[in-house]
Amino acid sequence: MSVDLGNARILLTGGTGFVGQAILERLLSSHPDTTILVLGRPKGSLSAQHRVENLLRKPVFSRWKQAVGADEAARQFAARVFVVEGGLGTLGPEPEKLDLVLHSASSVNFDDPIDQAFATNVTGVSRLYQGLLDAGADPHVVHVSTAYVNGARKGLVTEGPVQHDVDWRAEEQAALSARSRVDVRSRAPEELSRFLREARQQVGKVGPQAVAEATESARRAWVDEQLVEYGRARAQSLGWTDAYTLTKALAERLAEELWLGNRHRLSVVRPSIIESALRHPYPGWIDGFKVADPLIMAYGKGQLPEFPGLPDSVLDIVPVDFVVNAVLAAAATEGRRDRARYFQVVSGASNPLPIHQMYENIRSYFTANPVPGADGPTSVPAWQFPGGIQFENGLKRKESRAKFAASALSRLPATSRSRALVDSLNSTQQKLQLLRQFSELYQAYVQSEVVFDDAATRELDHQVSDGLGDTAGFDVTAIDWSRYLQDVHLPSITSLTRAFTTRGGRAERTQKPLVPGPDVVAVFDMEGTVLHANLVQQYLWLRNSERDMTAVPREVTKILALLPRYLAAERRDRSEFIRSFLRLHKGMKVADIQRFTRGTVGRQLRAHLLFDALVRVAEHRAAGHHTVLVTGGVDLLAEVAAPYFDEVVASGLHARDGVLTGFLAAPPIVGEARAAWLRSYADSHGFDLAKSYGYGDSQADRSWLSLVGNPVAVNPDQGLYGYARSRHWDIVEWKRTGTVAVTGQEGN
Repeated sequence: MSVDLGNARILLTGGTGFVGQAILERLLSSHPDTTILVLGRPKGSLSAQHRVENLLRKPVFSRWKQAVGADEAARQFAARVFVVEGGLGTLGPEPEKLDLVLHSASSVNFDDPIDQAFATNVTGVSRLYQGLLDAGADPHVVHVSTAYVNGARKGLVTEGPVQHDVDWRAEEQAALSARSRVDVRSRAPEELSRFLREARQQVGKVGPQAVAEATESARRAWVDEQLVEYGRARAQSLGWTDAYTLTKALAERLAEELWLGNRHRLSVVRPSIIESALRHPYPGWIDGFKVADPLIMAYGKGQLPEFPGLPDSVLDIVPVDFVVNAVLAAAATEGRRDRARYFQVVSGASNPLPIHQMYENIRSYFTANPVPGADGPTSVPAWQFPGGIQFENGLKRKESRAKFAASALSRLPATSRSRALVDSLNSTQQKLQLLRQFSELYQAYVQSEVVFDDAATRELDHQVSDGLGDTAGFDVTAIDWSRYLQDVHLPSITSLTRAFTTRGGRAERTQKPLVPGPDVVAVFDMEGTVLHANLVQQYLWLRNSERDMTAVPREVTKILALLPRYLAAERRDRSEFIRSFLRLHKGMKVADIQRFTRGTVGRQLRAHLLFDALVRVAEHRAAGHHTVLVTGGVDLLAEVAAPYFDEVVASGLHARDGVLTGFLAAPPIVGEARAAWLRSYADSHGFDLAKSYGYGDSQADRSWLSLVGNPVAVNPDQGLYGYARSRHWDIVEWKRTGTVAVTGQEGN
């Protein structure tokens, strides 16, 4: 017999998901008299109606549209598919007329916070069944679960209800209230102090608002981390591997209690790891990366030098079309009111795929089809399959070395060489993070010694299919694993990634041509961006010009003695460092500084102006942009660069009777203070910040650079370098070589 759903009225949950899309396509292409109500929610600016309608554009429907024609496909879709907007429990019009409910909606993340996992997989499912009961509906429900609801077991697991005595209501209540309890802990003074201390170390020089944002972000991340760990720990304490498998098992139990317990028909379909289609809608169809695919691609990119799998353990995977066929076969055969039916759509018992065979096929594929890398084709590693303890010890040693290297690099000066070392270390840390993440997520699955029986599923296939070649069948013995992996699945998932279409490594970036416009301002930081000299050097040049042979040695000794204080101030707050250091200028005469800048000091400053910076300033002025030099340092020294700019903005040093007092005339315009100044400046002068440019070299510059549409990190320190890379800003190396003539009017 073939699968025939007749003119069934069907409610489909999870219709925009991987399995749900495939079910919807199969219903439309193979069951022409069915009516499908698709339950959906709005997402972003898209309504549920638009989300479901947009499905017709997806590849899963391409073969069907080719077969019937695009216009006919659109007509059938509009006539047969109806969108029910809402969450689980929303049933749409006339729920009492439902013949089938195909429930495939769930969260499939292994590492969701426990409250989120329960909210979707338990609370939402209970609302679905309670809604059906309240409506007086009596459809046959096909509940899509997972084979891994059987928990952390060894040996053969037969098809049937999972044996446990866990109270799903008590677990649900505890899980849903967990966030409030953890949130209270996160607000305790000792935790807040720790978050604040770490935030100050990381972004203190940016400003107090950046510290506050980083503190709150760290607090929220800590809450989520605690809830993820809570979910994992609670699941393992009850005999499951993670919150995902625990919540799916409890969802089965509540379905048995609420639906079957009230004499309604229930069929439970338990697939194992679902991957790309073998035959329908076409070989290799998949909608994004699935469970095993991130691991496979990380290996292909050379990011997993080793992994703690058991080579003789079975990796139980099954093509998505087999799952869909089993769901519809279960739906088409009559369920019972006194007993649920369980179908494990799995491969481990009838056609096992050992881990070592999976690995050999993946290695063979990526050897023949290497991922392009920065230095040519990526060479994939040879796994030795160390035991879990050996792997964990080795990973901890590598993580410790990387942490030490990061600490050492953070103390190096910002140079092209140190940035290259940072790139190399970041790559290493990313690989270690992947190893850590994958080992925590997948270890239970690649070290599994459980085998899922599929006797009932094989019997169901025998009832409804016409043999191994039937595209509506789901006999896993028809799968040739080497052919499936080499010719179907691996080509499919590699086509999803840009790794095979773009060159690996760090992309070369060139600055875009400037667009002329009078409403554009180009703001340049001075120290480190335009001038290759810091405040200490400038101060020593001034002292050296006093013709006192003991001045420079004396000042160097003084600076060295105060260096720890200065470094600590610099890490905490850039403005604190500036205030502290500029106190050394106390007693210097303004007239002397002006005379020095016209002489030796001026020549030294001009010799340290970055040629590439001056070229860029000239380009901006030629484009009609307003150029501004901003410094938190000594305004008298900034006058040397003033002729190249339209305007110079500086706080200035306070003087009394022509003698510097060691204080600033106003708070230094650095960090968040510069961001506030820039907003006000652009508003009062009519500049469009979205079109404007900013150039800075320090992590302290990131707050104001973030305001402009064209931020550029110039010879950046490591804090700004990492931030700029994460946001794809331009990063440039500017040098001193060359000369630039002063053109246009002089700066103010």
